[in-house]
Amino acid sequence: MKQSEPGPPVSQSPSTRPLAQRSAHSWLRQPWLRRSLSYALMTAASAGTVLLVTEYKTTNYTAANYPYETLQYIGASPAPATEGLVSEGLAENSVLLSQATGTERLVGDANFIASAVERVGPAVVRIDSERTVVSQGGGRPSIFNDPFFRDFFGEMGVPEQAPTERVERGTGSGFILNANGTILTNAHVVEGADTVTVTLKDGRELRGEVMGQDPLTDVAVIKVDARDLPTVAIGNSDQLRPGEWAIAIGNPLGLDNTVTAGIISATGRTSSQIRVPDQRVQFIQTDAAINPGNSGGPLLNERGEVIGINTAIIGNAQGLGFAIPINQARSIAERLIANGKVDHAYLGVQMQTLTPALKEQVNASLRADAKLQADSGVLIVQMAADAPAAAGGLQPGDVILSMRGQTVTNATQVQQIVEATAVGDNLPITVARGAQTLELSVRPGAYPVATRRR
Repeated sequence: MKQSEPGPPVSQSPSTRPLAQRSAHSWLRQPWLRRSLSYALMTAASAGTVLLVTEYKTTNYTAANYPYETLQYIGASPAPATEGLVSEGLAENSVLLSQATGTERLVGDANFIASAVERVGPAVVRIDSERTVVSQGGGRPSIFNDPFFRDFFGEMGVPEQAPTERVERGTGSGFILNANGTILTNAHVVEGADTVTVTLKDGRELRGEVMGQDPLTDVAVIKVDARDLPTVAIGNSDQLRPGEWAIAIGNPLGLDNTVTAGIISATGRTSSQIRVPDQRVQFIQTDAAINPGNSGGPLLNERGEVIGINTAIIGNAQGLGFAIPINQARSIAERLIANGKVDHAYLGVQMQTLTPALKEQVNASLRADAKLQADSGVLIVQMAADAPAAAGGLQPGDVILSMRGQTVTNATQVQQIVEATAVGDNLPITVARGAQTLELSVRPGAYPVATRRR
């Protein structure tokens, strides 16, 4: 499958430098091959429809909506290291974001699911959001665009429509991290919200303030003004194994405090695998039932510890739900609490893992002096002209062989290394350019995140 390095979608425009613009790579002028690199296997992989499971945000996102897979998350990034992320004034939250200790295994209890829910249920909340959406004016009612009407009446007297406003309401879930009202949820649950209302299990309704949200990992932190609230215990998502129990709690379709159970089906699912290409997450896959309204709710292990944040489902399938690992979510939450945002490094390239078949296909259309010599690595297909990669000397047609001295054989590795690099730090990259091997140094920039409308 075509992979993309962290960066915004790059279109065929004067601001990009595709391979076709280089004489040595005129092979990309062939439409069939250009499509092959741009959409590699996208159609074959898009049998499912991904739904983000917030009740009013169930817009279908298929691979066809994303001609370039901008990331491997929801990305193939590891959980960012937590060391050094806790700033002054964060002590209260950082302690409460630590992993649980001393929570005994409950599976010996025939009712271990009920026991886990009793522990965590009081800390699971419903999140209702409202946002105002303005439809721009300047258009005409559809009747006035009818050719028959326009033949008779022309352009004169055709009324313009004024801008209109509508209020969108959505429902999601979340869970309380500390007794002073810090709540973790999905970014898409509160994205663009004018108001956020948090409803506790005891029925209290509290106004929520969004402390920060990170669209690239779909994590958000909300604060409510309350004390002595029930809290969740945090587990360790790095230790999960397929086949372990998984318990989901949330508010699907507004049905508060709904509990479902299943197993961990897989770990490390990349965003391109589940066809949500604009995220930097390696997902937990579960068959515990997840539905619209579950977004932001906790996924638990058999001990009643939170191991993930329920986020997405494959819409035309059953038993295919996905959650953000709690270790990554916890790290992102700490940075959101400290700074209100998270800066992610990016190079700004479109790339594809180099395979023998791809090499043969590419070389069949290249001049002898431009043929790919590398047998493995990651092929740069195109990049934005002003991207950090371009500033560092990378070019379309280069094959990335190693980064920071580590051999890379697929695009996932590239994304992981870039994500683990601080914005502005030197990133040594070895590339093959034709018969040459070049040592370059690139300084990743901060990913230019724009608020998305889902």
